[in-house]
Amino acid sequence: MRKSFKDYLAEANASIRTCSVQDALVLVGQASTVFVDVRDGTEIASEGAIPGAVHASRGLLEFKIDPESPMHDPVFAAKKRFIFYCGTGGRSALAAHRAQEMGISQVSSMAGGFRAWVAAGGPVSKA
Repeated sequence: MRKSFKDYLAEANASIRTCSVQDALVLVGQASTVFVDVRDGTEIASEGAIPGAVHASRGLLEFKIDPESPMHDPVFAAKKRFIFYCGTGGRSALAAHRAQEMGISQVSSMAGGFRAWVAAGGPVSKA
């Protein structure tokens, strides 16, 4: 049976935690929390990002998480809370689900993504 993106999103959302923008706003800058931006570089360049966020595009996420990968980012080995976000929440739900499958226990997806963050007046850094 063929799976659609809706099937994958439903599976992801059923197994991960979702963090509201309001809850995420109070976590910016806290040493115990890492925001992970899974958007493409072009989106970040044109729209900005959450200050201090780590960039791990959705297409390279598994390579960044896996400590045996030559592209591994050591931030993913830290015992911290990871909040994934994208433009509207779909890619970050998939990313959070995959990160959880890869052994990261404290992971969530930010509801509404970067658009909701901006609409709520969250801080934005521009490169």
